[in-house]
Amino acid sequence: MMKAALRQAYREKRLTLSPGELEERSNRICLNLFTHFQLEGKTISIFLPIERHREVNTYHILEKGVSIGARMALPKTDFVRGTMKHYGYEQGLALQVNSYGIPELVKGKLIRPEQLDLVCVPLLAVSESGHRVGYGKGFYDKFLKKCPPHCLFIGLHLFEELDAIEDVNKHDIPMHYCITPKRVIQFG
Repeated sequence: MMKAALRQAYREKRLTLSPGELEERSNRICLNLFTHFQLEGKTISIFLPIERHREVNTYHILEKGVSIGARMALPKTDFVRGTMKHYGYEQGLALQVNSYGIPELVKGKLIRPEQLDLVCVPLLAVSESGHRVGYGKGFYDKFLKKCPPHCLFIGLHLFEELDAIEDVNKHDIPMHYCITPKRVIQFG
């Protein structure tokens, strides 16, 4: 399928999840992440969910990361420039939902891409080669190019399917792993 069709199909599929199902799947994704990866002392980028899009509830990952001593970084998107920066999260720092529904830190210490050990990446669909379908603006693909070679890119997927993406292009950065509620998939 083409990215646009997959994007539409998975947006609709997410809407079929009840709040309880979404929470249960999010909890299992969090458990799989912390069970399969050694994250203590690591610097981790974690997106916060756009609730109206029924994204994975990553607040669990944020809280658990802080509790085990990981350095958590939250993205902040500049829609005018088409870029994304990350800021260090500490308990008590204020969050604000931007006009796109994305919770972001009001202020924080800048974390450079080369400081990251792991980036949790939002996605709507993912292929057997680890390529993802996001919302189509390319923010993550541009950002991931700046990360160091040791940094792991981990997609978080609410569903189990791996899809054929017919229109992958040279700018699309593949994931190293994908975490679903039932499994951890390694690519490449």
